[in-house]
Amino acid sequence: MSAPSRIAARFAALRAEGRAGLVTFVTAGDPDAATSLAILRGLPAAGADVIELGMPFTDPMADGPAIQAAGLRALKAGATLRRTLDLVTAFRQEDQSTPIILMGYYNPIYSFGVDRFLTAALEAGVDGLIVVDLPPEEDAELCLPALAKGVSFIRLATPTTDDRRLPAVLANTSGFVYYVSITGITGAGSAEAGDIAAAVARLRRHTDLPVAVGFGINSPERAAAVARVADAAVVGSAIVSRIAAGLDGAGMPGPGLVEDVLGFVRRLADGVREARRV
Repeated sequence: MSAPSRIAARFAALRAEGRAGLVTFVTAGDPDAATSLAILRGLPAAGADVIELGMPFTDPMADGPAIQAAGLRALKAGATLRRTLDLVTAFRQEDQSTPIILMGYYNPIYSFGVDRFLTAALEAGVDGLIVVDLPPEEDAELCLPALAKGVSFIRLATPTTDDRRLPAVLANTSGFVYYVSITGITGAGSAEAGDIAAAVARLRRHTDLPVAVGFGINSPERAAAVARVADAAVVGSAIVSRIAAGLDGAGMPGPGLVEDVLGFVRRLADGVREARRV
């Protein structure tokens, strides 16, 4: 299955089921390659409909302490962009249907080489990219080459993206739109359900793409509240924090870490799946 069709097929299936999806974020290589792969492989069965995989970077300016720490743990354990792609390749050996979105910053991709990266990403089984520090004015750098090769480019919209700016943000967006429900860094707080509903309604007046909402969703209850009004709820910092909580004093994975993380994802998924039945 090709990259764009995996994303489209997943959201079509969610619409057919009459429910929203759960998008889970984890950092590639956190806390080490083997544990990261075990978590990644377990996410679909735990209820993740789409997976965002963070590309570790030394200066993640949009991320809060939890994801910053995850990136540093991964880098310390030897994570690289090449190894991130290898992780996707290993995941695809067992799962050909769950969309994987690489999320991060442009510097590692630029250093890797855009054409080389896009070719390797497609070969690995990557479906889309979220690159938070490339605005629409820089679409020629990565967005347009990605679209030309068949890799979706998911753009972020925020509470400060007004109606004048929104057309530029949406112009080359594909796959889905990621609505950042708060101003600030990841894990910094949460938005009111009414504000999210109004924001999603406004986005839908401008695009037919699915709308996923993230930032500040840290419990099954908050995930359910988002799932009632959006096409997907995105949970990142809360999952990454569960990984950190399962490390021992030396920073090594403790017994039961993978099971605990996946158990938390199951509870999030239950909240999302039950949201529209209440």
